[in-house]
Amino acid sequence: MTSDNIDLIIEALLFASPEPLTQQKVNIIFENEPPNLEAVTHRLSQQYFDQGNAIEIQNIAGGFQLRTKPEYDNYVRRLLNKTGQLHLSQAALESLSIVAYKQPISRADIEAIRGVDCVGVLKTLLKKSLVKIKGRDEGPGRPLLYTTTDEFLGAFGLNRLSELPKLKEVTELLEEQPALTDQINAFK
Repeated sequence: MTSDNIDLIIEALLFASPEPLTQQKVNIIFENEPPNLEAVTHRLSQQYFDQGNAIEIQNIAGGFQLRTKPEYDNYVRRLLNKTGQLHLSQAALESLSIVAYKQPISRADIEAIRGVDCVGVLKTLLKKSLVKIKGRDEGPGRPLLYTTTDEFLGAFGLNRLSELPKLKEVTELLEEQPALTDQINAFK
């Protein structure tokens, strides 16, 4: 099999895959001598860039995915007649932020930071597959522990949690908006 054929096969897999394509999946598909997914996607990305294509390959949630360039997103949304955006309430965003920065974390710890009950919010985040139950804490009552998911990474265009902005960076950005500073301080 030539390099060009492999590139075309990987391109077809990227197009057809509903979730990010991983090296593990490529290894299963190519039984003998699987190609290096990262190298192939790098070549394809360069080709798309050189040709000025409207799509690009992004490293998302530990894999690779074809995505529309941001400048064409509005047109695609119109075609699909969707907003294409994840809609979360303020409470859900606050709770999701707490989980993202403090994971693994129990419901009681989330409630202690937010100061209000979050059972319903956690159910919503679980239903949207943005958080998952990681296990149980060793403390009294052995409460459930929550962490973010690969769907969370994909929804926010992140490859790994380390790409989240540092709380110090967020605080510096929001210093001009004093009303939001109190909310940020709750995370510290």
